[in-house]
Amino acid sequence: MNALGSGDTVPIPTPPPSGWATVRRLWGYTRPHRTIRNILFLLVGLRMVQLPLLAWGVAHIIGGPIANHDPRRTLWQTLALVAFAALTEMCFVYRVRLALQLGDTVVADLRETIYRHVLQLPLAYFQRVPVGQLIGRITQDVEVVRIGVQDVAFVTTVQAGMLVVSGALMWHYDWKLFVVVACMVPVLWVVVRSLHAGLGLAYRAQQDSFSRITTTLAESVNGMREIQGFARQEIDGQRFGRLVHDHSQVNMTAARRASRLGPLLELNGQFFVAVLLVVGGHQVLAREVPLGVLIQFLFLSTLFFNAIPTIGTQYNQAMTAISGAERVFGLLDTPPDWRDAPDAIPLPAPPPNADGTIPGARVEVRDLEFEYHPGRPALQGVSLVALPGQSVALVGATGSGKSTLVKLIAKLMLPTRGQILIDGHDISGVTGDSLHAQIASVPQDNFLFSGTVLENIRMGRPGASDEEVRAALQDLNVTDIIDAFPGGLLGQVGEGGAGLSLGQRQVVCFARAMLANPRILILDEATSAVDAITESRLQQALGRLLAGRTSFIVAHRLSTIRHADQVLVLEHGRIIERGRHGELMARVGKYAQMYRRFATPSDRIGRLNL
Repeated sequence: MNALGSGDTVPIPTPPPSGWATVRRLWGYTRPHRTIRNILFLLVGLRMVQLPLLAWGVAHIIGGPIANHDPRRTLWQTLALVAFAALTEMCFVYRVRLALQLGDTVVADLRETIYRHVLQLPLAYFQRVPVGQLIGRITQDVEVVRIGVQDVAFVTTVQAGMLVVSGALMWHYDWKLFVVVACMVPVLWVVVRSLHAGLGLAYRAQQDSFSRITTTLAESVNGMREIQGFARQEIDGQRFGRLVHDHSQVNMTAARRASRLGPLLELNGQFFVAVLLVVGGHQVLAREVPLGVLIQFLFLSTLFFNAIPTIGTQYNQAMTAISGAERVFGLLDTPPDWRDAPDAIPLPAPPPNADGTIPGARVEVRDLEFEYHPGRPALQGVSLVALPGQSVALVGATGSGKSTLVKLIAKLMLPTRGQILIDGHDISGVTGDSLHAQIASVPQDNFLFSGTVLENIRMGRPGASDEEVRAALQDLNVTDIIDAFPGGLLGQVGEGGAGLSLGQRQVVCFARAMLANPRILILDEATSAVDAITESRLQQALGRLLAGRTSFIVAHRLSTIRHADQVLVLEHGRIIERGRHGELMARVGKYAQMYRRFATPSDRIGRLNL
């Protein structure tokens, strides 16, 4: 697997404009809601007939009983027209209501699909794609798709149907006058065609510009401490202001291009109405057609021409919706860097020991290599064997490959070459979920979700009872620490763990791992945020947490590393030394140098600050 490093960010790819292919794919999301969709089309079919009939009815009353001075027929026909108009409006109310319902359900399905897809993407993906782009896809881009589903399809169908029905009625009355009206069709086609390409590009640029704004905003909020700490408020404010100004210019460009379509279509409509008056008026004066026919044509042609600007407006909205859909599908079409093999099997879980503890796993790494960039290996030729219940300490300078190795063991990434075996099973042939169910990790960047402390601890085992959570806290000897939180276990945690100190968040993460009861435990700089006093309380708890489990400890406290069954020293992606603490100290090699350099006189507070 090849992936970009965390320092390289790239935009989410957007597929090339696909027009009808995008529309067909988007329309596929209405299939699960076909009942609502089909009723909508029935109402649409009724309405596109009702509106021309209403115009025809008004013209008929004017040219019939009113022109013949017949008040009785005028009254009855007017009452019938009012009843028909009420039925027409009732259809309109339910069409709008069902269209909104269909739009909401499709958008909900689409957002859920996006979120499920994002959850399947590997960690490397989130290191190279700005979070603002992901937020923009699931919010702004999906929202413009809603317009396409609930408005464009049905409004355009109504207006197009009105054109057809009005045209048929005009043809019925006088085909020669209808030919005059039909002459506008090629003109309209040329107008729409000339603006099509420019509008599509303008709307895509508009969405891209908004994505840059959301990306910058998300980065600024996450990095607010650094912005204020380095007094960059003015600089970053100016940078964001330039982005907003550029977005405004892009919006104006799109608006200018879009504003041309409606007026041009309306102008063409007014021009042809004028032509109709001249030609039709001549025919009436020459007694070639009766006045009632011209009145019918004027009402029907007004409806005909009014539909054209509406279709033009819907065309603009369709371009926006297609642009948003293309960007959404670009995310959905992004394949994960890897997937479980089709024939992958669940990793077998051995039965608990007699005392109820879970036996550790045998982990073997064979000639492992991994590359973030092709030709630039982060790990090369790494081999190790960790027996059940053993602890393996990984030490080395920043960038030596410690965190990469434990991520590969946890199958958060796949190796470029080599094998990782758990109890003799190559992890490339086991399902990721079954492997992760037997692994718990306590990373340095201890992340907590919004919710209660109890909910965050239960992430390790969602079905755990309150008593089991309390038992895990007692095993760690941190019950009093948790109870001291505002609200205790039921206390609310802000986004990312806001409201708790770094050490308090780490205690919650330890409790989460303890509750999970894993066979393999990964501690990645796990006590970097815990003060010496809290750590001294956690040492015995960590001993109980590590007991019987296979553990990998990255740059941990010296007191833990000293008692590790294996210490692996990594440098430039290779293991350059291995052995127990005493053996490595006796060799006076790299490990001994680091120990003497970073160790303090007291092992209780000594650390390898690497």
